[in-house]
Amino acid sequence: MERYLGGEDIDESILIQDLEKAVARGSFFPVIPVCSGTGVGTLELLEVATRGFPSPMEHPLPEVFTPQGATHAELACDVNAPLLAEVVKTTSDPYVGRVSLVRVFSGTIKPDATVHVSGHFSSFFGDQNGSANTHPDHDEDERIGPLSFPLGKQQRPATAVVAGDICAIGRLSRAETGDTLSDKSEPLVLKPWTMPEPLLPIAIQAHAKTDEDKLSVGLGRLAAEDPTLRIEQNQETHQIVLWCMGEAHAGVVLDGLANRYGVTVDTVELRVPLRETFAGNAKGHGRHVKQSGGHGQYGVCDIEVEPLPEGSGFEFVDKVVGGAVPRQFIPSVEKGVRAQMEKGVLAGYPVVDLRVTLLDGKAHSVDSSDFAFQMAGGLALRDAAAATKVILLEPIDEISVLVPDDFVGAVMGDLSGRRGRVLGTETAANERTVVKAEVPQVELTRYAIDLRSLAHGAASFTRRFARYEPMPESAAARVKSTA
Repeated sequence: MERYLGGEDIDESILIQDLEKAVARGSFFPVIPVCSGTGVGTLELLEVATRGFPSPMEHPLPEVFTPQGATHAELACDVNAPLLAEVVKTTSDPYVGRVSLVRVFSGTIKPDATVHVSGHFSSFFGDQNGSANTHPDHDEDERIGPLSFPLGKQQRPATAVVAGDICAIGRLSRAETGDTLSDKSEPLVLKPWTMPEPLLPIAIQAHAKTDEDKLSVGLGRLAAEDPTLRIEQNQETHQIVLWCMGEAHAGVVLDGLANRYGVTVDTVELRVPLRETFAGNAKGHGRHVKQSGGHGQYGVCDIEVEPLPEGSGFEFVDKVVGGAVPRQFIPSVEKGVRAQMEKGVLAGYPVVDLRVTLLDGKAHSVDSSDFAFQMAGGLALRDAAAATKVILLEPIDEISVLVPDDFVGAVMGDLSGRRGRVLGTETAANERTVVKAEVPQVELTRYAIDLRSLAHGAASFTRRFARYEPMPESAAARVKSTA
């Protein structure tokens, strides 16, 4: 650099040699702007890669482990060494189907060979719910099909792929992006990548009912291609939620569904999984009687409800005496209560943390049935809800915001405006601060977008579920009005 600033002519070979050393050390990272649509910058990128980057033979291999997590002896970039390869990208071809781009670190891959596929995310990172790069741990053998070298849209067939090469393998059904391929006689595992967590939820639905199957297929393929995209099928809200990195990322995903898979989708309001619970004890009476000739329906029950501490779940207690409710119909009452709890008694959200005690009831020798007492159990719970206060519970997330010092005040004020509780701050490197807070999930649906605008794109955040808390009356009233 001093020679350059001094105006001295520097031979090109010296520049290339120094560039290669700096890249190999990891102290210099060339950035080449490229436009894939027009090809601008492509030649320059290839020139830098071929002349200025170190050969795979000169670069140390990543640390290798066994599927049990033990450290394996160091391998070299050698065609005769044990096979070690990694799926670095997954794409979808309209004619071939699933295509895996594989980097071979050591050994040789040949068509028709059987390799071992290992994916062990949790062994290295534990259970990180919500992370973009989680998929079930697996160890499976899979037969390799035809190999090829990708050259743009063309595929050049390959008879073998050796250490240092990148190839395309079609129809690897069990291998996900980040998985390790190795000899089936000596299974190996590379430490999985750590991907940024997608924090922007987008709820979608197919524009037409007839497109729901195509939507499912398209989402599956897009998720396989993009490890920063997470697809959530929320069983409580019955919504399909795309977890994306931001608005631009969401736009790319939606365009891919429309242009590649012919699926038009609508974005809908994201529903947060709320809960309901009883604020006090109450008694309820349930009567389901229909006797108008012929075989009728008859079931009557009396219950008492009692709220339990958070996380206690549901308890059903039988205190019937004298056979007022026949033994065979007591489980029917419980089943009816459980069904009503799933439907909710206030705004359509599940009821949690409740003890229900069956006190009394009535039965008919002919008309009583399992169905009649199920209906009576549900009616009794609704009657008890009308006799006491039922409150809404909302999920609270704990968030950590890494923000430049200049924006700390703005971020803290914004969090307070979202009904958040600021827990404290910590000093970070490079004139940054970590702001920790607890915020209701319903207030965080667009936080990834709003934070980017608030801090001019210089802040980031993480979030994790903390607990459920009672929702304030004003917010609960808005929810009830739309139920």
